[in-house]
Amino acid sequence: MAGDIVQLLDNWENVYKKGLLTFWLLLLLSQEPHYPYEMADAVERISQGTVSADGNSIYRAVGRFEAMGIVTGQLQKSDSGPSRKYYHLTKMGQELLGRFIERNILLFSNPQVADWINNVLQNGGKHGS
Repeated sequence: MAGDIVQLLDNWENVYKKGLLTFWLLLLLSQEPHYPYEMADAVERISQGTVSADGNSIYRAVGRFEAMGIVTGQLQKSDSGPSRKYYHLTKMGQELLGRFIERNILLFSNPQVADWINNVLQNGGKHGS
């Protein structure tokens, strides 16, 4: 059974983390412009190691975001090679991120939800134990 739980958890987290990559990338870009190569390290750092992505995944994601109009990029000279394209959130990207946080992140601060989460962590979710 323990092996089943590990596999179930791994599968769940893989799906969950794919969606979280968008959140962490947009949150990162809401603070300051970044170029894709440095985004991978920054996302892993700010997510406390729970989300990681290779450079290709970051480039694909940022390309999708740019096509949607939620980020925009600007070429900047680099001291260590060719110019780099730095991305930042557009006004629409800021609004999208804000609405996502309101709908999906802030709910964890709801006292009842927080109590339920603490209950699961304290006694495996057994009510009244």
